[in-house]
Amino acid sequence: MNQILYAGAIGLFLTLIGTPLLIKLLARKGYGQYIRDDGPREHASKRGTPTMGGIAFILATLVAYALTKILTGESPTYPGVLVLFLMAGMGVVGFLDDYIKIVKRRSLGLRAGAKMAGQLVVGIVFAVLAIRFADERGQTPASLKLSFVTDFGWTIGPVLFVVWALFMILAMSNGVNLTDGLDGLATGASVMVFGGYTFIGLWQFQNSCANAMELTDPASCIEVRDPLDLAVVAAALMGACFGFLWWNTSPAKIFMGDTGSLALGGALAGLAICSRTELLLVVLGGLFVLITLSVIIQVGSFKLTGRRVFRMAPLQHHFELKGWSEVLVVVRFWTIQGICVIVGLGLFYTGWAAG
Repeated sequence: MNQILYAGAIGLFLTLIGTPLLIKLLARKGYGQYIRDDGPREHASKRGTPTMGGIAFILATLVAYALTKILTGESPTYPGVLVLFLMAGMGVVGFLDDYIKIVKRRSLGLRAGAKMAGQLVVGIVFAVLAIRFADERGQTPASLKLSFVTDFGWTIGPVLFVVWALFMILAMSNGVNLTDGLDGLATGASVMVFGGYTFIGLWQFQNSCANAMELTDPASCIEVRDPLDLAVVAAALMGACFGFLWWNTSPAKIFMGDTGSLALGGALAGLAICSRTELLLVVLGGLFVLITLSVIIQVGSFKLTGRRVFRMAPLQHHFELKGWSEVLVVVRFWTIQGICVIVGLGLFYTGWAAG
């Protein structure tokens, strides 16, 4: 429990004091955000706001995790390190995209093929390593079975697992990227999901099959590799994002950029895969799924019928164009995300109790 408290507190502290330093550095170098000409007119005032702020919470999370291990004398675990690798690796891909947009003055950043290739390389390395490094009980960081609140069904094999993991990583990283369009929206939503995964990791640890001899009902134990360390990673991310939100909320002093959004999506996918809650992430991250679906629906409808379902996609901009203020959209979308996390945790507990 101390590890979780340390990780969350250190992550929060580091981004609270570190983000304004990053803002000054980025502003001095002129690394400001470009704004789409076809977006809501109110967004024109955001032009020039420092971006690539994801650097702040990526570094804060890594430092918080490392300091937590030093302070508690505990050793890092493979699942925890792999999730951090996935977060940082996706963050590097996003950083290259942001850097090219801002420094090279190319509005689209990385070419689509190059960006996809970077995500695939990081995702494949994570997926391959996640089914290696078995512990003394034969448990690897990830399972070759699909999972909802725990593993179910049959073993899908290593090749299909890598494909499935890549789908999750790409879907979540791009889902968070699409959500990152309003001040604080993606950051606040991510805080809630990471909070949910902190609870899940702690609950799994308390009911882990590794502690079966200490449980009142060993038959109901949860088979997850090092769930407490996954909770530590989630807590570090939650604290780091919370501190960043202080500077990212409306009016934002800094944007996370693709550096941050791809990293957060990768971290969410990694936590889901390693905690054996892959399909539950669809509920826990419901806002990201909803916003991604709005883009798919918009594009599909326009290609098939020539008509648009929404005034603009992603969904948050549709409501802006309907007259909602930016803050109103963010607060209401946060409310939706909060409900998704509550429902997801309810399903998690119900599935565990029923099992």
